[in-house]
Amino acid sequence: MGRLFGTDGVRGLANRDLTPRLAMDLSVAAARVLGDAGAFEGHKPVAVVGRDPRASGEFLEAAVVAGLASAGVNVLRLGVLPTPAVAYLTRELDADLGVMLSASHNPAPDNGIKFFDRSGFKLADEIEDRIEAHLGEDWRAPVGEHVGRVFEAHDRVAAYGEHLLSTLKVSLDGLKVVVDCANGAAAELAPGLMRRAGATVIEIGTAPDGLNINADCGSTHLEALQRAVVSNGAAAGIAFDGDADRCLAVTAGGEVVDGDQIMAILALELHEAGRLPENTVVATVMSNLGFKLALREYGLTILETAVGDRYVLEAMKEGGFGFGGEQSGHVIMLEHGTTGDGVLTGLHLLGAMARTGRALDELAKVMTRLPQVLINVRGVDKDRAKSCAELNAAIAEAETELGDTGRVLIRPSGTEPMVRVMVEATAEDQAHAVAERLAGVVRTHL
Repeated sequence: MGRLFGTDGVRGLANRDLTPRLAMDLSVAAARVLGDAGAFEGHKPVAVVGRDPRASGEFLEAAVVAGLASAGVNVLRLGVLPTPAVAYLTRELDADLGVMLSASHNPAPDNGIKFFDRSGFKLADEIEDRIEAHLGEDWRAPVGEHVGRVFEAHDRVAAYGEHLLSTLKVSLDGLKVVVDCANGAAAELAPGLMRRAGATVIEIGTAPDGLNINADCGSTHLEALQRAVVSNGAAAGIAFDGDADRCLAVTAGGEVVDGDQIMAILALELHEAGRLPENTVVATVMSNLGFKLALREYGLTILETAVGDRYVLEAMKEGGFGFGGEQSGHVIMLEHGTTGDGVLTGLHLLGAMARTGRALDELAKVMTRLPQVLINVRGVDKDRAKSCAELNAAIAEAETELGDTGRVLIRPSGTEPMVRVMVEATAEDQAHAVAERLAGVVRTHL
């Protein structure tokens, strides 16, 4: 059996892979590791629990709460809210751990469990391994006054919204923006905050029913946002994923602004303000080569990590850096939060437009994206990707063909059963040809 935790918690098909029993057992194990739940006298641990609006989140939340309380942990139920809100409130409410039920950008049938430590940070690999090691162990459960209690704490979400607004130092008056909340966790929060900041807001993807999260909307399906921005004559469009920990954008002309471009815009804002520690941006190996070249032109250093915002965050903490993120739209501003935060990112991107008086397409010209082709190959044995001789030979041949003007990255997904094939080249047709060739090798030999 492989490792239960992926790059972003435990994720799978709800009620099949991620069952209520597993959710309960994980919560008990997490309580024992993060909450010192074996010492029932004196301090009684506290956990905050939130979820996105998936239908399966209702019964999985019940299982998580039951597991925590049975392990002697007092539980504050936050209700439906973004993942970064759980991270923020874990620290703000002095809780011992935070739990978020969400499969992020995945479709509605999936779900996941993410844990946060008392400081609001995602767990390091070794802590996740300790939790996994405790699964199914015999242990002495508390009884009587030592069991945990459950409290409703939906009203605490307002504190997170106030925090986000406090980070924005410019009014958004005069900006007309379309906001796509992916029928997810930010459907109520994000449009209201942007209106309070002064923007004129048109909402789409703000009617979650438990089954329509990420369905043809949000940051993974930008077509509806592109149409809405153009048809409404908006200055920009902002899109979140289901749990609002990532953000992508659309220009007034309907062009996509990806996470690399957003990071480039915000990194230069911070640099000009003297608030970019060590003049360094932390990004993953998936970031476009054009992003790296552009920031180097401005004298900034790029530190690369493995794919996953948790690895970006680990490098930021270790090096004392304050800004980083992923091409997918996870942007981490340690000055304001402990994890990727789509609503925070959207507010600050609009803030850059308001402060400079420049259109989003102008700001995005800070970098030139090299043609990048990404093919997701499903239904293969992703664990064999690194050891497959035929694939390694094909990669070597492709790298020789591309030379210094492009690159190849073959990566097993950390959250889904597939292998990602990414190719960059100066010419788009060459990038497509090489990517298709490599994807064919993956399909044949994995």
